[in-house]
Amino acid sequence: MLRRRLNRLLGGDERRVDSRTIFVGHRSGPNNEAFIPPKFCDNRIVSSKYTVWNFLPKNLFEQFRRIANFYFLIIFLVQVMTVDTPTSPVTSGLPLFFVITVTAIKQGYEDWLRHKADSEVNKYPVTVLEDGRRIRKESEKIKVGDVVEVEEDETFPCDLILLQSSRDDGTCFVTTASLDGESNHKTHYTVPDAEKDLETLNATIECEQPQPDLYKFVGRMHIYRNNQEPTVRSVGPENLLLKGATLKNTQKISGVAVYTGMETKMALNYQGKSQKRSAVEKSINAFLLVYLCILVSKALVCTTLKYVWQSKPGQDEPWYNEKTQREKDTNQYLKMFTDFLSFMVLFNFIIPVSMYVTVEMQKFLGSLFITWDKDFFDPEIKEGALVNTSDLNEELGQVEYVFTDKTGTLTQNNMEFIECCIDGIQYSYHDNSSEVDGFCVTDGPVSKLQEELFLRALCLCHTVQVKESTEQGFIASSPDEVALVKGAMRYGFTFLGLESKTMKILNSNNDIEMYELLHVLNFDPVRRRMSVIVRSRSGETLLFCKGADSSIFPRVRQEEVERIRMHVERNATEGYRTLCVAYKYLSADEYAQADAGLREARLALQDRDEKLMAVYNQVETDMSLIGATAVEDRLQEQAAETMEALQGAGMKVWVLTGDKMETAKSTCYACRLFQRNTELLELTVRTLEDGGRRREERLHELLIEYHKKAVQDAPPVRAGVTSQDYGFIIDGATLSMVLNSASDSNSSLYKNLFLQICQNCTAVLCCRMAPLQKAQIVKMVKNSKGSPITLSIGDGANDVSMILEAHVGIGIKGKEGRQAVRNSDYAIPKLKHLKKLLLAHGHLYYVRIAHLVQYFFYKNLCFILPQFLYQFFCGYSQQPLYDAAYLTMYNICFTSMPILAYSLLEQHICIGALLDNATLYRQIAKNAMLRWGPFIYWTLLGTFHGLVFFFGVRFLFSNPALQDNGQVFGNWSYGTIVFTVLVFTVTLKLALDTRHWTWINHFVIWGSLAFYVFFSFFWGGIIWPFLRQQRLYFVFANMLSSVSAWLVIILLILLSLLPEILFGMKHRLPSSGTSTIFMLSQTASTHTFSWSD
Repeated sequence: MLRRRLNRLLGGDERRVDSRTIFVGHRSGPNNEAFIPPKFCDNRIVSSKYTVWNFLPKNLFEQFRRIANFYFLIIFLVQVMTVDTPTSPVTSGLPLFFVITVTAIKQGYEDWLRHKADSEVNKYPVTVLEDGRRIRKESEKIKVGDVVEVEEDETFPCDLILLQSSRDDGTCFVTTASLDGESNHKTHYTVPDAEKDLETLNATIECEQPQPDLYKFVGRMHIYRNNQEPTVRSVGPENLLLKGATLKNTQKISGVAVYTGMETKMALNYQGKSQKRSAVEKSINAFLLVYLCILVSKALVCTTLKYVWQSKPGQDEPWYNEKTQREKDTNQYLKMFTDFLSFMVLFNFIIPVSMYVTVEMQKFLGSLFITWDKDFFDPEIKEGALVNTSDLNEELGQVEYVFTDKTGTLTQNNMEFIECCIDGIQYSYHDNSSEVDGFCVTDGPVSKLQEELFLRALCLCHTVQVKESTEQGFIASSPDEVALVKGAMRYGFTFLGLESKTMKILNSNNDIEMYELLHVLNFDPVRRRMSVIVRSRSGETLLFCKGADSSIFPRVRQEEVERIRMHVERNATEGYRTLCVAYKYLSADEYAQADAGLREARLALQDRDEKLMAVYNQVETDMSLIGATAVEDRLQEQAAETMEALQGAGMKVWVLTGDKMETAKSTCYACRLFQRNTELLELTVRTLEDGGRRREERLHELLIEYHKKAVQDAPPVRAGVTSQDYGFIIDGATLSMVLNSASDSNSSLYKNLFLQICQNCTAVLCCRMAPLQKAQIVKMVKNSKGSPITLSIGDGANDVSMILEAHVGIGIKGKEGRQAVRNSDYAIPKLKHLKKLLLAHGHLYYVRIAHLVQYFFYKNLCFILPQFLYQFFCGYSQQPLYDAAYLTMYNICFTSMPILAYSLLEQHICIGALLDNATLYRQIAKNAMLRWGPFIYWTLLGTFHGLVFFFGVRFLFSNPALQDNGQVFGNWSYGTIVFTVLVFTVTLKLALDTRHWTWINHFVIWGSLAFYVFFSFFWGGIIWPFLRQQRLYFVFANMLSSVSAWLVIILLILLSLLPEILFGMKHRLPSSGTSTIFMLSQTASTHTFSWSD
């Protein structure tokens, strides 16, 4: 990337103008001037983040941006270089080194996988035509202007203009599942008048510079022939084959590369992978700053009081501790600064260094529960869930917005013909007999001629092709077209194919009917209909039209509409996609006029779409309505139940799809995202065209109208339940106008209005979205007020950008390749698994890690507060209260394992209850357990316990003769008693918090206490030769020989935990005021995670 930028700065890259000129096959134009080929970027794809050379500095820089890591580095350097501290620098340096190393290895491995994936793409062998020879090259060596040959089922290695196809009609079929999620076959066309022999083709292509819109391409091709004026042909998206798409049902094509590498539309829609940080980590950083302030305050107080105390006569230099000459010569301010650093190091343990190690281990080990969960295993693909990023486990419990793809995620992309209606009579496939539709009133059964006319319309009005293979099958740009053709087969009319502009049908009498295909009036989202003009053997010219009811009804006789309308509305509410079918006989004059208009419009280089639209609208009038069809796009298993559960948990669901609006809307109804009483607010190109005004004016008018309806006039939200009144629909073209308005002030206004409208709707549907637009939507919501936590889920490469943009990205192991899975944070086999992943795993992970974080700050405050109080009684001499071994082992050994086990195994509510009651998810929403309220509670609790420990033991020491022989205890005995009370209290506090006991919890809690006692006896019972001074020699054993010490230890533990015990007993008694979450927390947890064999 750096090299590419330098090339552009130095002029090595093409000049950034509005268009580029490409020489097909690198052949010069007709003039005899020296040919200097323009320079474009190579065809390499780069999705990795690091290189071998920048990994170490870049990774260390990213890790030391963490406040905690940077702080521990500073403390470590202070201990090493300047201050004589009570502990070894190893106590700070070793945990830091461990965290940095583990994180670097993990991130390095993830990036190595991305390098490996890039290499597979870049080294893929392709065929390039050079000087009449077919040469095999690696994909990364393709240059703009190369003529590339692609065979069936291969993917296009770059963006190509189609020059030649093995099909006689100059077409080819491709699937763009990895780009826009649609697995349907799309038809692309060769450039008209291109030479059949590519060796002799002398042409240039002038086209726009690379831009990410998958559905737009503007260019023209100049074809040069000997001593003739160049032929100019318009080139559009129908001629462009996109990188990542796959060639289907076509043996071979040849095309010229126009965009390569990172300038292809697929690459421009790729969102770079950035490091994601969870909300818990941000809370930790905020709490850390508070504790850093407490640490600095303590050090300042002690340093100030030390010099105040030493200013008194005889205190600075007593007779038993005279200063050396070097100490007398030391600068006073330097000495104060050194003392300040000494106190900082002494109180340093208030910052929980081991918390980061524990959090890393908890996240890594906790992620294994997701991979081990047998409920996530799918027998169809014989795979379970996959965790690519364990850093975000707790974020699964904080999701507020879910952005989902439609095709392959909500649906199986498997359309099926359900029923049809002809003149108000319903035809059901199950019994193949007609019955009067209860919603319609008719005089009698439909005539045989009307039935056959309807079935002929289904067989003729489409762009379906018959597969060339021996097995029976169809391919089409839309799966519902195939469903309609198959539906006609069920009633005896079979489409045999299209040969040389002739469509063949096998009718119910087994006779072959032939129709000449004169024109296809293609479907577009504004018209929402498509038509064909055909001529029968008898010479009759017919127009067959099918489309959405709102598009067809105004163009047919109104007396025919009522017979069909009720049937269409009923099917729509059942979640089926409905299409109405109409026809029209064209006279010779009408056809001649339409034919001339269509030919003229198709040759236009400017305003081609507008001219075609005008002719379409002129022809498609005064039609006769025949009937309607109902097609079902089968939902994924339990898709509706999953969406209901997510909405019940308080999440807003947005559907982001590249599909057509009608299909997506039907899916939203089927998934219960839109209810029957939902009022839909539509902001699409069609609604902008309705007003007959400029689009920008109409957009402003609709946004104001919808904002007034959904936001200003909306009833107030009750009990956190969002109103179910409104659903919002927007398409990609309109979204571009909202986000990229010509005026900056308007753009900001539109964006704010759009966002407020969407946030007040129960569900949002965004259709005809380019991959990058999906990411823009996610980013806009993610950066909105309150910074809500977002989740994106999809199954195709077209979903990668939004998966990477969201806080949490979920990939589905579907049929559309594994690019979404590779770039996701978590991967699951089916959509239905999302419910348990969020409501159970996410909920529990968040509660566990929130408790872990608060507990770590609490136990370290308990640990260091007595040390601070001790300075008031030791002349602020930096004398440690605890032995160095205790300082080192407290966080590493004595108190680390119980909280780790708790953070892995705790189930305060059983999983069955979490899945059955989705509203429980709302109670932990918006980082509820890591807000300032709970943090202050834990801090006050730690302060209370620290005061009890220190002053309770000091009360004991008011009578120093605590042993039978009258021997007094010393300062190390004082510190050991405090430390013993501390270890037992914080460990038993965690035991009281535990709701779900396993043998592991019992082992680590009671085992940690036993280990502390054993270690204290062992450490103090042996003379260690490597220690210059052994402070605890037999101190622990002597302490336990005193009955008074035993009594104080037990009393102080009980006194510290008494409020907790009383509080717990009170809430265990059933009462009307007991909260749901607490009552459920008392339920015996019988539903546990499943473990793999």
